[in-house]
Amino acid sequence: MSVPPALADLSRLYQTEFVRSARAVGVLWAVCTLCFAIIQVVVLVQPSWIGTADNRHQGPGPPLPSGTLGLFEVCVESDWPVPDCRGGLSTLSPLPSFQSVAVLVGVSLWAVWTSVLCLCLFRFCSAATVYKICAWLQLTAGFCLALACLLFPDSWESPEMRALCGDSVGSFSPGNCSVHWAYILAILGILDAAILATLAFVLANRQDALLPPDTKDVSPIATVSVFFLFTYCPPVHPPPLLL
Repeated sequence: MSVPPALADLSRLYQTEFVRSARAVGVLWAVCTLCFAIIQVVVLVQPSWIGTADNRHQGPGPPLPSGTLGLFEVCVESDWPVPDCRGGLSTLSPLPSFQSVAVLVGVSLWAVWTSVLCLCLFRFCSAATVYKICAWLQLTAGFCLALACLLFPDSWESPEMRALCGDSVGSFSPGNCSVHWAYILAILGILDAAILATLAFVLANRQDALLPPDTKDVSPIATVSVFFLFTYCPPVHPPPLLL
């Protein structure tokens, strides 16, 4: 049964609007993915996972130092404006008690930056395939980051934590210290990874349902170009010949 021309034009119009909306959401998803990758770098390198609290208990012994602690270095405040830091990312050796946490954060960082690099595949592969690859990579990044956030409090009973936070430190007990913004940012990164992965799966399913089965293998960039060509550049008919 043939489709009426008016109905075909209306279907093409809705399909064009769907392509525009999908592209806009896809650009927003790509920007958020890049921001999530930058957040992962900050979480890994910043020595602000744990820090001394302002209202620390002062016992009869010598006063405890004031500073912060990360996965790779410990920074203690000194008389100079710049804190005295031991360790660092340049040595590529995390603190002994946080080696497993640093490995998990590193794997999460690798997964999310791989998903950023996979954005270049939009010019060579179908959009649905790229979205699904990025979604699985982002799920891997979020899973590794969640494991790191769970293992980090279990590793607090370490010499570095005792020197900074006192002898009352134990597993899941920071003693005279408290969690700082880098650890909270890592927890927010888990939620960010879950949202981005879910959105990527939704965009992939919408992309699969965008075109008929006989045209799904066509490149999405070529499809969008044809839509915009017919939308903004309608065909020009030559004038009739005068007899």
